[in-house]
Amino acid sequence: MNESLRQLRQEGDINFSAARQDWYEQLDTPTREWLSRDAAVFLHQSLSTPCLNMIESCEGIYLTDTNGKQYMDFHGNSVHQVGYRNPYVLEKLREQLEHLPFSPRRYTNKTAVELAEKLVSLLPASLSRVLFAPGGTSAVGMALKLARRITGKQKVVSIQGSFHGASLDAIAVGGEEQFRKYMGQLFPETLFLPQTDTYRNGVAQEIQLIRQLDELLSRHADIGAFIAETIRNTDVQIPSTAYWQQVREICDKHGVLLILDEIPIAFGRTGPLFAFEEYGIEPDILCLGKGLGAGVFPMAAIVTKEEYNIAGDISLGHYTHEKTPLGAAAAMAMIDYTINHQLADKVKADEQFLRQELSLLKEEFALVGDTRGKGLLWAVELVRDPVTKERALDEAEAVMYHCLQQGLSFKVSQGNVLQLCPPLIITREQLKKAILIIRQAFISLDVQ
Repeated sequence: MNESLRQLRQEGDINFSAARQDWYEQLDTPTREWLSRDAAVFLHQSLSTPCLNMIESCEGIYLTDTNGKQYMDFHGNSVHQVGYRNPYVLEKLREQLEHLPFSPRRYTNKTAVELAEKLVSLLPASLSRVLFAPGGTSAVGMALKLARRITGKQKVVSIQGSFHGASLDAIAVGGEEQFRKYMGQLFPETLFLPQTDTYRNGVAQEIQLIRQLDELLSRHADIGAFIAETIRNTDVQIPSTAYWQQVREICDKHGVLLILDEIPIAFGRTGPLFAFEEYGIEPDILCLGKGLGAGVFPMAAIVTKEEYNIAGDISLGHYTHEKTPLGAAAAMAMIDYTINHQLADKVKADEQFLRQELSLLKEEFALVGDTRGKGLLWAVELVRDPVTKERALDEAEAVMYHCLQQGLSFKVSQGNVLQLCPPLIITREQLKKAILIIRQAFISLDVQ
């Protein structure tokens, strides 16, 4: 593999490799023809061209391709918390479709208002103002605009290599290389702290990051906000409680807003409805999305404080589908289903099961350098050497394609991290089957 592809793979599994070509060879002719038609008509972009397969349907935890083969979806772009085609969600959407599928701007509607009220009822009392958007990237953009309006300051602090969306403003405050490449000068101006890697650097890095943040804010009086994922989704980096509490204190000390991006992890993914709850902190602005739309409708939001309701003379979002009744109906159904079926308690029990099972994998296979997770968000990090912790790039790709052959789909992050993100409705038997598939992949590929 040439060096440019190896570097690209650090961002995730890639579309051009010998293993990907072998995967295509086993697809049937009609599927390959559909993939060719896709590649011929859509603009090509990293990570999605050429596509992996052709999907015909989805239900529960499964994707089904055009040949009827099912895949347990441990990826789902983080939208599938309550599963695909959740009957309760679809029922509520049908009801909404019958009388109000769209609400033009300048008007409100009952479903959108009730969703906003529901969200603030689930959050700390300080977070009482909501604004909806048609996607997480747009929510991040609105949060950045609001932060600038509140503070009058234009600079932002972020974590190097973090992901907060794909628009120019979102990649300016995060963005992986494949999003920033060729883009030139980006705004807002962003000052970056090093990317966290708890497996390689441990608690010492957290202490260093806290010190660097304090020093950065002391030197730059024109910084208005610090944006970060409460728990990094892609490769599952889990900060300590002490880290987040000190970050909150430092932001308060310097009058800097704390924007928490929980777009991929809110609504039970890590256990509680919102990940920050377990850290004993509150953000100034919270960004939500992905699972908010219940795997059916694009839906996102920001939630902030009453005292920050000061942008009435400008448009922070003003999106065509801002107060979408369909998106609101899907979100309300998702939240109600999550609460009524006590998914938070289930996820905590699943966490203990996965912690034990993945620890056994680590003991059995030297290739597994680290396992870490919270709720139903887990990482299995593969290394060639447990001492040097060299990333096992080829091995991770081989494991991924073996698992796909056996009906298990997941994302590879950083080139060597198997990211496991199943729907929260997954059964214990389905979890056991997934772990067995991963274990068999290690055995069959002779990578012990």
